[in-house]
Amino acid sequence: MYQGEHVLVTGAGGFIGSHLVERLVREGGKVRAFVRYNSRGDAGMLRLLDSQVRREVETVAGDLRDSDAVRKAVQGCRVVFHLGALIAIPYSYLHPREVVDTNVIGTLNVLEACRDSGVERMVHTSTSEVYGTARYAPIDEKHPLQGQSPYSASKIAADKLCESFHAAFSLPVATLRPFNTFGPRQSGRAVIPTITSQLLSGGELRLGNLTPTRDYTFVSDTVDGFVRIARCDAAVGRAVNVGSGAEISIGGLAEKLAGIVGREVDVVLDRQRVRPAESEVNRLLANNALALELFGWQPRVSLDEGLNKVVDWVRDNLGNYRVGQYEV
Repeated sequence: MYQGEHVLVTGAGGFIGSHLVERLVREGGKVRAFVRYNSRGDAGMLRLLDSQVRREVETVAGDLRDSDAVRKAVQGCRVVFHLGALIAIPYSYLHPREVVDTNVIGTLNVLEACRDSGVERMVHTSTSEVYGTARYAPIDEKHPLQGQSPYSASKIAADKLCESFHAAFSLPVATLRPFNTFGPRQSGRAVIPTITSQLLSGGELRLGNLTPTRDYTFVSDTVDGFVRIARCDAAVGRAVNVGSGAEISIGGLAEKLAGIVGREVDVVLDRQRVRPAESEVNRLLANNALALELFGWQPRVSLDEGLNKVVDWVRDNLGNYRVGQYEV
């Protein structure tokens, strides 16, 4: 439990970040939410939280690339959950420098602020994309790291910075490495909501490559991984996978979602959604044994149960999705 503890969540306005903020508040945490500044005062997905939860959150706007803003946000916090990043792989093809600046320099700023402030625990967010296409499966934490996109390369660099700050400065940082997280509030950039929104709209289903497989974890399970790893001394200095341990192809996912929605639909190949051949990650499948061993984590929400929750969410919020439009 986080009763009375002062915690910071960077990337709090994002999909996973907003769910983590909600969990921490419900556990009694004094939560400071760091969101990227914009002139609209838009706190992202935090706006969708229950009003009673929102009132308990201190929201701070800034930019991870601004070391002064990050330092001020970290001050007074005992635990820092670093989720802030630019995560869209297609966007990293277009703007690699911005992605590297945010994900690498931004992480460096968080590390330095945590070191200077003497935080008790920093949890850094990695991604299964750092593994690239599986050389063996299921993928454990010893699998080679392969930068198959500018995004994955930036996250490898950020992960290694965390490793170095633990080794060089004894910073109590642990790295959580989620596989593909899904659930309510996820943007149309991700494949599950983009399939779901197209199916519910009644139009054609436009997708890219259907053969890659992914390991999908429901967002409440991923959040549980964050909460648990932050309390686990044995995870300090390590990277730990959280994934379901099951895989499904994009085509199989589309079929499953079509069955839930109750539609028969032909998939139309949209070539702008196809990654460059050498950049496509063809298989991801988690070995989650270390998470179970270190902090007792295991997935609780099945893929079917989670997909039904997503379909309900997207149906109620279909107007918020730009249906059929390719979002980078």
